[in-house]
Amino acid sequence: MEDKTITCKGCGNDFIWTAGEQAFYKEKGLDSEPQRCPDCRKARKAAKYNRDNKKN
Repeated sequence: MEDKTITCKGCGNDFIWTAGEQAFYKEKGLDSEPQRCPDCRKARKAAKYNRDNKKN
């Protein structure tokens, strides 16, 4: 496997999906590539966490 450059669908910036990350995805049985960069994934996860905690 080689590093891949992917364009984030959240911010539009390119990010590198390393061979190590690809191997991890494969090991976990995940077939699709990430659609968002690490920063957008963190922000999305934080927003979901905050939204879910406001319901309680």
